Amino acid sequence: MLSVLGYGKIIVSCFVVYLFIIIAIRIFGKKELAQLSVLDLVFVLLISNSVQNAMVGSDSSLLGGIIAAASLFVVNYIFKKALYKFPYFSQSIQGHPQLLIYKGRLLEQNLAKIQLSREELEEAIREHGAENISEVDQAVFEVDGNISIHSKGYTRHTLKKKKNHKIEL
Repeated sequence: MLSVLGYGKIIVSCFVVYLFIIIAIRIFGKKELAQLSVLDLVFVLLISNSVQNAMVGSDSSLLGGIIAAASLFVVNYIFKKALYKFPYFSQSIQGHPQLLIYKGRLLEQNLAKIQLSREELEEAIREHGAENISEVDQAVFEVDGNISIHSKGYTRHTLKKKKNHKIEL
């Protein structure tokens, strides 16, 4: 069983790993957040397994696990408060929405910037009920990785939340 110093190391390690994962997601893109493929799911599972030992070290006790989980809850709470309170910090961590389609015209440079394929965007458009890009007034890649689509003169809106799940507004 670890000492208080050992548990302090778990807490610090959890904070560092949390920050690393946030930065890595920001650098490598957020598309994966809303549109997990099989490859993305395997990647997330392997990442979580690879950082487990970095967080808890050799302590595989119940208390060590609870301290690690509690540390992650605390750092997540702090980050959410900071994102809410400091808009500049929020934008630097989460980015900003990207316009993908405007008045039926695809903005290829923005599609390339977020590394979203035309096929993935067309899938979201079909889920919305439109046949093609020309029918869409506006499509926006949101900061959480979702795609918002507005069509028919903005009288019909869809927020693509998860694969095969949409909310009509």
